Amino acid sequence: MLEASEFLYFADRAFDGMAAIVESLGDDLANRVPSLPGANSPYALLTHSIGVSDFWGGYLVNGLVIERDRAAEFKASGPVAPLLQRTLEAKARLAEYVASADMRAPLRDKPPAAFQGPEEELTQAGALQHIYEEITQHHGQMEILRDVILAEANGSLEAKE
Repeated sequence: MLEASEFLYFADRAFDGMAAIVESLGDDLANRVPSLPGANSPYALLTHSIGVSDFWGGYLVNGLVIERDRAAEFKASGPVAPLLQRTLEAKARLAEYVASADMRAPLRDKPPAAFQGPEEELTQAGALQHIYEEITQHHGQMEILRDVILAEANGSLEAKE
């Protein structure tokens, strides 16, 4: 059985790690897409991670109306400070989603195939695990992106035009 406090401890660490990367890069570099095929900016990945958390936890677990434009998440850009605030708010919402989840119950709806979720029927606990899977995966990606962006910015790695 999923332990809510342990889940939130590790989910918060992933969100905090992503927020720290975006904050350390600042407005310019956090919005930069490195010269890696298919890469996204750290800003976009954190925006996407918030979208994953709200859609899977808010809608599929709790049945809340969640407006989401998944494609736009990957193109998101802007100043870092408001994104850091949205991250804090997302962490608080995630705690609410977890607290009100019925871990053994089915999802309240089927996830759209385009959202690339798991290919099997999930319980609400499974959907929360999917959130964890996504945010930890993107945290790791952001660590690599940060290193490439910084190397490209200081000229120690040649950026592709």
